[in-house]
Amino acid sequence: MTMRAKIAAALLALGLTTAPAFAETIEVKMLNRGENGSMVFEPDYVELKPGDRVKFRVGHKSHNAASIDGMVPADYAGFKGQINEEIEVSFDTPGFYGIKCSPHFAMGMVMLIKVGEAELTEAFRKAEVPGRARGRFDAIFARIDQAKAAQ
Repeated sequence: MTMRAKIAAALLALGLTTAPAFAETIEVKMLNRGENGSMVFEPDYVELKPGDRVKFRVGHKSHNAASIDGMVPADYAGFKGQINEEIEVSFDTPGFYGIKCSPHFAMGMVMLIKVGEAELTEAFRKAEVPGRARGRFDAIFARIDQAKAAQ
């Protein structure tokens, strides 16, 4: 085998073994104040492909990121970061994921993640959450509905 053929074979093998590296990582900040008021995730809605990751960054102290029971795909185990911990979470299962800051959930510190092709169900939209969180989720749902209607 010529040197050129060896190099081509090595590059081909490398390309095939690094395919998962194409997964994207989105950064989400946990803030005391942002574009949508106080106690927010920015952005508060992201769309991912299965296998993409979200890195939850500490913009201000005393926040964490955690999945909300009843607002994740049925077989998802969930996650809960520690206070002031920057964590990176992989989202492999298509569906919607409700995310909260545990200490500020009642203050409406929530966000929504869509993975792959998924439809918002009425049950998901009506999941039980505190009042301010309900208002923020309803605003996100309205933006999703508007974008869908514009297509």
